[in-house]
Amino acid sequence: MEIPIYLDYNATTPIDREVAQEMKQFIDSHFGNPSSSYTIGRFNKDAIRLARNQVADLINANPDEILFTSCATESNNLAIWGVLKGKQGKHIITSAIEHPAIIEVCRHLETQGYEITYIPVDKFGSVNPQDVENAIRPDTSLITIMHANNEVGTIQPISEIAAIAKKHKVIFHTDAAQSVGKIETDVSKLGVDLLTIAGHKLYAPKGIGALYVKNGVEIQNIMFGANQEKGIRPGTENVIHIVALGKACEIAKRDFDKNSQNMLSMRDSLLNGLKKNLGEQVKVNVNLQKCLPNTLSVAFDKVDAHTLASVISKDICISTGSACHADSIEISSVLKAMNINIKTAAGTVRISTGKYTTSDEIDSTIEIISKTILKLNH
Repeated sequence: MEIPIYLDYNATTPIDREVAQEMKQFIDSHFGNPSSSYTIGRFNKDAIRLARNQVADLINANPDEILFTSCATESNNLAIWGVLKGKQGKHIITSAIEHPAIIEVCRHLETQGYEITYIPVDKFGSVNPQDVENAIRPDTSLITIMHANNEVGTIQPISEIAAIAKKHKVIFHTDAAQSVGKIETDVSKLGVDLLTIAGHKLYAPKGIGALYVKNGVEIQNIMFGANQEKGIRPGTENVIHIVALGKACEIAKRDFDKNSQNMLSMRDSLLNGLKKNLGEQVKVNVNLQKCLPNTLSVAFDKVDAHTLASVISKDICISTGSACHADSIEISSVLKAMNINIKTAAGTVRISTGKYTTSDEIDSTIEIISKTILKLNH
């Protein structure tokens, strides 16, 4: 099967070749339980220690502030439930455009007697920090707002919100699944208490994540078992994937400038080419100056995004901004929160570049999308 041009890096990334090589030795021979005292056990324990350092180094944290999990969804759940178990207050603040890994937890909490304030966003998907401060109450236990949005790429003013949270002595968590490895994510500069990392968004395999927990922040376990990960996340460690995440973070830091520039260059070349061919039919949904360097949320006037994505699917992988049902179109909650009308939402696609995206791929994508849209219009 011929592999199509992959432009959906916000959905997942391929495993980096160096990461795969690092994993291989643990598949072939280093199978020991890191809790065992003999040599192959100690070897794996040391490998976990190295990976913890590599993850911490990427986000400028201390190694003992990193907990390994199975994915970003688990990290988010651990952050929220782990904080709330030790708090009396039953009020939480989040944004209207969070990932389901946050939104669905909040919806469940509402059935358990918690009150959730969903902060609105502007037309570009940005949260106003003042709205967050205005929402804080005496019983607010947690603020959780994502660093960068997965659908449209908008980067939130996290350091400003963190300063507000600190002033009011409220714990602040950010889901950084989309930002780590793409933009600077320095926990000391951001000022956050907890931060979520997803391995498969930065060229590690699926099934591994991490949670940064600032020293001094109290978080309780939500599962019970042995004493791995300080007892907060018990269970025999997934050494192969932990090592993979560590290596991916090391590479992300080493190649950060090169990769960021490539993603930005490819995205901007794509947008310029589409505008040249399609003119005013191309509408960007966000402020690209406050957006992930790889993400383009764009609407094509008078074009159904699902039809476009389907027609080009054998050649190009992209995602759409709405769900199509038998007799209706359901706009994504993110686009809805941005007050994007149904017509624009129906024509919205997300195109996200990555470190392996090439100029030839972008040129081909411009040609294929432009020709397809012109054909669909006639």
